[in-house]
Amino acid sequence: MKIVITKPDKNKVRQTRHARVRRKISGTAECPRLNVFRSNKNIYAQLIDDVAGVTLASASTLDTNVENGTKTEEASAVGKLIAERGLEKNIKKVVFDRGGYLYHGRVKALAEAARENGLVF
Repeated sequence: MKIVITKPDKNKVRQTRHARVRRKISGTAECPRLNVFRSNKNIYAQLIDDVAGVTLASASTLDTNVENGTKTEEASAVGKLIAERGLEKNIKKVVFDRGGYLYHGRVKALAEAARENGLVF
């Protein structure tokens, strides 16, 4: 009899972590949730009002005004862009949702850039 040991799916483990975090945090119109999604090539950020179930603002590396560079530099640009778009809609205070990712690298760069450009969390 052969025993096969499989590795857990990384994305499934991340989704479990994200669900655990989401049980504790929620966004409102006054203080929306800043959600981050990171793929291998791109990074996306959204300001979400969970009460109404709507996205108030979004930004990603796919936007034309995000300059090419390293992935971390692009994440910083997305953080700056989401902060600018939030401030246009009079959103200053947000709840940060790291999406189950470690607060490190691209996610940290996006968060710090958003803080530097006016969002409070």
